[in-house]
Amino acid sequence: MGYGPRFDDALAYASELHREQRRKGTDTPYVTHLLWVAATVGEHGGDEDAVIAALLHDALEDQGHRTDVATIEARFGHGVARMVLALTDTTAVPKAPSDATRETRLASWRARKEAYVAHIESAPAMVRLVCAADKLHNARSIVTDLRRIGPAVFDRFTADRDLTLWYYRAVIAALRAAGSVAIVEELARVVDEMHELVGARASSATEADWKS
Repeated sequence: MGYGPRFDDALAYASELHREQRRKGTDTPYVTHLLWVAATVGEHGGDEDAVIAALLHDALEDQGHRTDVATIEARFGHGVARMVLALTDTTAVPKAPSDATRETRLASWRARKEAYVAHIESAPAMVRLVCAADKLHNARSIVTDLRRIGPAVFDRFTADRDLTLWYYRAVIAALRAAGSVAIVEELARVVDEMHELVGARASSATEADWKS
């Protein structure tokens, strides 16, 4: 049995919210990322709520000036709204003041990511699945661009290379602590490749490695 009208509505709503957004450093419409994550969640056993949450997982974080939790809940239900909120590391608009120094932005970024990692370990299975799919697509995109343009790919992001690598390893450790599944191990393999391409040590991280 296929997905119902809520899924159709979520497709349209995601496209509407992110229509002007592009993938960082590219001209690729951002909705392509949302479609990839949703498809991957569905292929790995995600239910309809999880697939819809995958389509909307960046709605609050990137388009919080255009939507909110109450709107998502009214339109798609409590379960979807709770998942989207759990997948959001900040609802602040903007994420950091426009006049913030780089040091302030990095400190804010690190605090947000540490909080996200801390809660994802105990998040419901469907939230962890969407998280893994999201990070897998982002990591694959970084690996593709590392091969194409080299370390300059990290100039697109708030965090530098080392912080970016730290974050992916931290997410993997949190997801594994909750019980590893195939998509998490695929994410780990892609992040290993990322490490190798930037000349960093590629090894299996443990929870202790990334909480120190």
